[in-house]
Amino acid sequence: MSSIREVLEQREREMLAPQAAKSADSRGRLRPEPEDDVRPAFQHDRDRIIHSKAFRRLKHKTQVFFAPAGDHYRTRLTHTLEVSQIARTIAKVLRLHEELTEAIALGHDLGHTPFGHTGERVLDSLIPGGFNHYEQSLRIVDVLENDGRGLNLTWEVRDGIARHSKGKEGSPVGVDASKRAATLEGQIIRVADLIAYVNHDIDDAVRAGMLKAADLPKAAVEVLGATSSARIARMVKDVVTETQRGGLQGIRMSDDVLRATLAMRSFLFEAVYENDVATGEFKKASGILTGLWEKVRERPDGLLDRRIIDTDGLDTAAKDFLAGMTDRFAVTLYERLFIPKPWIGPISWNQL
Repeated sequence: MSSIREVLEQREREMLAPQAAKSADSRGRLRPEPEDDVRPAFQHDRDRIIHSKAFRRLKHKTQVFFAPAGDHYRTRLTHTLEVSQIARTIAKVLRLHEELTEAIALGHDLGHTPFGHTGERVLDSLIPGGFNHYEQSLRIVDVLENDGRGLNLTWEVRDGIARHSKGKEGSPVGVDASKRAATLEGQIIRVADLIAYVNHDIDDAVRAGMLKAADLPKAAVEVLGATSSARIARMVKDVVTETQRGGLQGIRMSDDVLRATLAMRSFLFEAVYENDVATGEFKKASGILTGLWEKVRERPDGLLDRRIIDTDGLDTAAKDFLAGMTDRFAVTLYERLFIPKPWIGPISWNQL
């Protein structure tokens, strides 16, 4: 008699496109383990990521604005959820594996530092060999979670996490095969990530008073639309239409929509991400992370994981500790280690 999982795996074969990844055909996990009775492999991975500590910490990690006073600014967690929503929409239309797509989306930013991209640049300058958040995301799911045992995810999810990043200039589509995910589901995350942050970061910058809608590049607005919802709809429709036209041989965008999208991203880097006003507080964050890096390496006992020090070295243990911090944890620890506390002497009746 077939298990529930096997019934679901057969349903995948019947309903998904031939080019879609199939749970039963996964290349496997880092360590062999018994299959779940109910959940196919990619669904199981999705659930493991959602229940991880690193995923929960995303709610207190900066997206663009550090510790914003308003309730509606994005955090790294809400960004991740928006990427997941956009990615699943694309996967559903193309009849690709939605749960594999969602698992990669939910795990793609687990390795992000506190204090947004500034934090990543600071750690990159401090750590011998540099730092990349996508490499740290993979280290989290492979090693750090689950008390050092990792999440033991499938190869397909790990591949998508490792290859989602584009950097400042990289294209979300049309890249060399050696630099893109092996599955179409993984390739979706690369483009969904860009669609999400280009639009929600504009929204947050307008909310913060840093931008007006009229400031956006006019040629890009003419192609993509004047509102976030219009632009997302235009981009998503373009991705599914072009990918279908290409016979699902790779995730694609049309030339005009791709140019407009990259123009919006370039505008955001100049107007927001590298704006002195927006990043003013991050200069202080640079001092916090530099101070913590020096202090935890100077006094590792009680702060760093001794197992990581013994197996991978002091620098790796310090990197794992700092990269895993939320913004507020980093600030609180810095205050505890560097800010003197007022002295309170003994209290007696004659001091009253």
